[in-house]
Amino acid sequence: MRRKNLNKPNVLKIGTRDSQLATWQAQFVSERLKENHIPAELVFVKTEGDLTLDTPLTEMGGKGVFTKALDEALLDGRIDLAVHSFKDIPTILPAGLKVAAVLKREDPRDVIVTRKGTDFLDDSEYEAVVATSSNRRKSQWLSRYPKHRITDIRGNVNTRLRKVRENEWDAAIFAAAGLKRINLDDKIDQYLEWMIPAPAQGAMAVMIREDNKQLQKVLSKLDHRETRICTTIERDFLYMMEAGCSAPVAAYARIVDGMIQLKASVLMIDGSERYDIEDAIVVENSEGMGVQAASEVLKRGADKIIKLLSKKKAL
Repeated sequence: MRRKNLNKPNVLKIGTRDSQLATWQAQFVSERLKENHIPAELVFVKTEGDLTLDTPLTEMGGKGVFTKALDEALLDGRIDLAVHSFKDIPTILPAGLKVAAVLKREDPRDVIVTRKGTDFLDDSEYEAVVATSSNRRKSQWLSRYPKHRITDIRGNVNTRLRKVRENEWDAAIFAAAGLKRINLDDKIDQYLEWMIPAPAQGAMAVMIREDNKQLQKVLSKLDHRETRICTTIERDFLYMMEAGCSAPVAAYARIVDGMIQLKASVLMIDGSERYDIEDAIVVENSEGMGVQAASEVLKRGADKIIKLLSKKKAL
């Protein structure tokens, strides 16, 4: 009988969706683990967001549709860790799970991919059609281009790029990070410097079971302090705003010369009303910055948007 090698390390099971981008992200984490002499393999899990492609994300509950199935796989032990785009993870985590590592952020900006170039943006009378499934992108776009029309778009990055080519749309909005990670940044026609990103956009997060202290210690080597600080502030802002509604919320924090600079916004979905805030504070005093910014924006009137959209969702 063949003897089992008791010294052979267990192979960690990394849960991921099976899109090209999700696979790239999981493979990136796998390679970092292997650099630390920890073997790992990918386990593909289909999520609700992957299986239901004919319903707008906002009607499916938004956050959680790309993570719930992986959460369940973690909790029942089918996988040891799950890799996500951090912006897809709800601010309230399922009981028993935690974010063990936040990896260094890629480019957080939004971009457009166009069918025939960006000239249409210079024509103030032109009624362009722009595709996005994000209320945050929709509201900021309509705030800047009120004559344009937004159409819904679903699917992974490659599917959405194909849809831009095949439809009579003028452009679609993407995250720069996703295109760059899978070497499709040559498709970018314009960076939207004016658009505030989603909280944690461009960052990857690794989820594990809360009781797995050994794995937490291993993954702490992958954690990027600056990215964790900034995304925590952004997600704190989002948490304060969610209130069970689908209000478009944008927040972006970055560290410049020892200061955290935060830009955030809450908007009506049609872009007709918005509340913005900008703040800066030394990194050492930044704890609670997202909560404080959210409280200020709510006092200025953003609470009206939250209440209105919460009522509409309840109907």
